Amino acid sequence: MSNNPSNLSLYMKTITSILVAISVLLVLSCGDKNQQQATTAPQAPSLKVTTLEKQDITLYKSYSTNIQGEQNVEIWPKVSGFVQNIYVEEGQQVKKGQLLFKLETQTLSQDAEAAKAAVNVAQVEVNKLIPLVEKNIISEVQLETAKAQLEQAKSNYSSIIANIGYSNIISPVSGYIGEIPYKVGALVSSTMAEPLTVVSDISNIRAYFSMTEKELLQMKMQMAQNGVDISSKNTPEVELVMINGETYPQKGKIAMVNNIINAATGSVTLRADFNNPNLLLSSGSTGTIKVPSTYENTFVIPQFVTVDLQGTKMIYVLNKDNTVSTRPLNIVAQTDTQFIVKEGLEAGSIIVFEGVSKLKDGQTINPIKQ
Repeated sequence: MSNNPSNLSLYMKTITSILVAISVLLVLSCGDKNQQQATTAPQAPSLKVTTLEKQDITLYKSYSTNIQGEQNVEIWPKVSGFVQNIYVEEGQQVKKGQLLFKLETQTLSQDAEAAKAAVNVAQVEVNKLIPLVEKNIISEVQLETAKAQLEQAKSNYSSIIANIGYSNIISPVSGYIGEIPYKVGALVSSTMAEPLTVVSDISNIRAYFSMTEKELLQMKMQMAQNGVDISSKNTPEVELVMINGETYPQKGKIAMVNNIINAATGSVTLRADFNNPNLLLSSGSTGTIKVPSTYENTFVIPQFVTVDLQGTKMIYVLNKDNTVSTRPLNIVAQTDTQFIVKEGLEAGSIIVFEGVSKLKDGQTINPIKQ
């Protein structure tokens, strides 16, 4: 390069222009990078939130039940004999004391005539001996023996007459006649395989069901919290779902709790009573008993707004600076879709209502109130 001053000046200007250009390019490059970083930085997600309020809720637990009439009385003959008459039809309503069956009594009637004759003979013997004793012709012992034989004859006659009465079989209760397996002419006795029929009183019905020892304890504890003991007066009203899936229009009451736990099954038997004025329910039917549990001043949390952290259910609570933080749930009961929480939360707290599976503690969100 020449040492000419003009050439040196030109060279310096060229170098300066190049350096300026490089500086501009570097500034523009940094600006583009910063702008790119700004456009790719994640924004706070917009998520729905809702405010917690306490409420009362009633949950139902369901139990299979077997329905029986208030009374199911089997009708058995007290004496053996052939069925002579049947005065009722299957399914017929009958009253207490109504005649149902009559057994053949011809043989018994003959026995009764013979027994009556024996009574007369014994009475004649006593009458004959009385004056002889009075005249000291015979001893008092002979008269007493004759009197004893007279009483025995009377007892035998009374027994036969009673058996004749037993041939008329009446209903001991009011109700409805069941199946009648024996027809006219059949020989029946008290040792046969089936009863003559069953009279069922279904004006009231009894629904028997079982619950576990734990469930019974929970029901007792809840009643105790409400200041009542477990008795037919204080037990909750229950509902009956019939075999067709419809709910019986009248509610019932738990009338019996067998407090002896079945050691083999770990369960206990209960009975709920229902009025049956329209005779809609039948003895022997099946259904489902729904027992209510009422929880007062609780939070009802949808299951989909919770996350599971090491076996503990958590929800995200919105803070004042729009960050979120987890809170553990003290769950006292649950449905298929909800958790019932008694303690650990405050009324008025705002919880995240969607997108919780992707949140983290301390994350900022853009809340959208419902």
